[in-house]
Amino acid sequence: MERNFVCSVIKHERVVTTLAKAKALRRNVERIITLGKHKDLASLRRAIAYLRDKDAAHKLFDVLGPRYADRPGGYTRIMRLTSYRIGDGAPKAVLELVDNKVLEEKLQAAAAAADDDED
Repeated sequence: MERNFVCSVIKHERVVTTLAKAKALRRNVERIITLGKHKDLASLRRAIAYLRDKDAAHKLFDVLGPRYADRPGGYTRIMRLTSYRIGDGAPKAVLELVDNKVLEEKLQAAAAAADDDED
């Protein structure tokens, strides 16, 4: 579960989950991103061995590593949501990478769709 969660965060840069799971797995995401900042073969092999997904590992080294090269840590943010999970009432949260463009892209797409609807 931990490895799949870290892969999802790397691929999508934003994941909605429970608050407890986000807090528990934040540490793993931070460690893997720190590993991605080092551009050597040993780090790449360790990342592929942990993630078991070559696409996620290559995104980690090609996109996320350079993005956070100057940042000493704190690559993730946990934002609590006001909603609760339906099944058991667990509080939900969003675990996302800082400096991502996911939300901005969604807002731009929604604005473009609204402009198309007006025409």
